[in-house]
Amino acid sequence: MRGAGGTNGGVGQFLIGLIMMCAGFYMLFNAIMVNSSFNMGMRLYGANLFGGQFNITSGMVMVPFIFGIGMLFYNAKNFIGWLLTLGSLTALIFGVISSIHFTMRSMTAFELITILVLAIGGLGLFLRSFKTQ
Repeated sequence: MRGAGGTNGGVGQFLIGLIMMCAGFYMLFNAIMVNSSFNMGMRLYGANLFGGQFNITSGMVMVPFIFGIGMLFYNAKNFIGWLLTLGSLTALIFGVISSIHFTMRSMTAFELITILVLAIGGLGLFLRSFKTQ
């Protein structure tokens, strides 16, 4: 009988490693808090022009998006309409992603060590089960 992944490795190691890895990574991702400061007045991009600071806000990115949508509804083959629409959407997506803040909740060292041993130890067992004996 072949083991995990078609090798002679252990099915037990595979299952224990998979369970440990899933539990550890679930606990790790559950401890991460995600916050966002995105709003329509938020500064997405900035540039120094003519000795002054010029900021592009997320609301300002919506203006070319609106024009691009209007141009596409008028003529779907309009290259400039597609450029405005897709460029504005890309800028908005990058703005939302760049405004995300990741923080870890406070935990004891024992909790963190337990999470890391489960996640990384499970990954090691999981990968070892694919190795031929």
